[in-house]
Amino acid sequence: MSKISLAVAGFGVATLSFLANAHADGAAPTSPPTTTATMPTVDDPMLTPVPRAKTELGSWEEALRNLKARSADLRVAEADVHRAEAQARTALAGALTQINGQAGYSYAIINPGTNVGSFKVSNPATNWNASISASQPLFAPRAWYAIGTADRNVEASTLSVADTKRQLAIAVANAAISVYTAERVAELNRNSLRDALSRLQLTKKRRELGAANGLDVVRAEQDAQATRGNLVTGDESLRQAREALGLALGLAEGVGVSKNLDLNGLASGANTSCKPGASPGDRPDVLATKKRLEVAERGKNDAKLQFVPTVSLGSTISVNRNLPDPSWNVSALLSVPIWDGGARYGTLRDVDAQIDQATVRIEAAERRATLDVLQAKRAITVAEQAREVASQAQVFAEQVDTLTQLSFAEGKGTSLELVTAATAHRQAEITLVLREFDVVKARIAAVLASANCDY
Repeated sequence: MSKISLAVAGFGVATLSFLANAHADGAAPTSPPTTTATMPTVDDPMLTPVPRAKTELGSWEEALRNLKARSADLRVAEADVHRAEAQARTALAGALTQINGQAGYSYAIINPGTNVGSFKVSNPATNWNASISASQPLFAPRAWYAIGTADRNVEASTLSVADTKRQLAIAVANAAISVYTAERVAELNRNSLRDALSRLQLTKKRRELGAANGLDVVRAEQDAQATRGNLVTGDESLRQAREALGLALGLAEGVGVSKNLDLNGLASGANTSCKPGASPGDRPDVLATKKRLEVAERGKNDAKLQFVPTVSLGSTISVNRNLPDPSWNVSALLSVPIWDGGARYGTLRDVDAQIDQATVRIEAAERRATLDVLQAKRAITVAEQAREVASQAQVFAEQVDTLTQLSFAEGKGTSLELVTAATAHRQAEITLVLREFDVVKARIAAVLASANCDY
């Protein structure tokens, strides 16, 4: 039995003893009796807890396995890497030999023949031909340069995957803690309703014996209804928290947390799978923006290479039915860009703007990462201080609640004071729970603020 329940039990015993003595000799005792008794038995459908979720999270490692297997965000980020790798292969192909084959067949529907002097010679009605051609860039700096640019795109995409993993780890940890918090609050709400219903019963008994009036009963009723409302909203918050955890894990159902899940284990697990960087600039999203800047700068060089001539070597072997022998030719092609309507100059200006954007994004990413790390470290101290304040406030609220109940039992307090103290005590208990879980959340956030996750 909780301390508040014991206090309420004492309140009930003192009340009934007071009434008995008052009816016996007409005098009220100067202090509450020390006799002990049990709380009145209360029964209410709302006291039944929310059923546990069918699926429960048991460990940090289990959370990471679900993320790898089911996270849509992670799959999208990994697909970006695969796409960049495909583009790199395309860039490499641009610098390699190209071989093409061609074949054709024709049938002449009208074949008038060919005049040779005074004679007409008929042409074959059918004809076929085939050829194989090959070309090799000899001087193509733009094609060669594109290979290095594509490789940097792959690196940037890989870093984006690492940052996506970091953000998903934060989301899962926060979602799990939210479920833990909501379950604890739901438990407190039921304890509060049980205590409120007990106070209501005792107040009604006091009224029957003439020691309380209708206002006291109404206030007790009002307090019980208020706790019912808190319970309803708290249960819905629990269901939504479970659904949010399921969504973070890539599941289309609510997910609870196992009773065996160690919240401190979440922080240690995060520290194992996600290594904090030496500085905020080492965070994957910052490194990714720097790679994007390299790509943009190489894009400018690529635009300049559009002004450079190219040289390629080609060769073709062909056969034709109408020709007695196959043919083979070798050619060299010099391509010199002269005028394209200003398209290349437009590309240069476009690339300059992309470089400016990438530079600004780096500055923004570095500021954001620095601030995240600073706030995450400070948040631990703030959360611990807030928890200590909430702990002291809960102790005082409990004392006030207990003393108010005793005063009311002695006939010195009012029902308003009783209900107000009970409400304050309930809120202090919930606030303490929230602050306790804020500490765990802050510790995990400090680990992941600049981390590079690999799972």
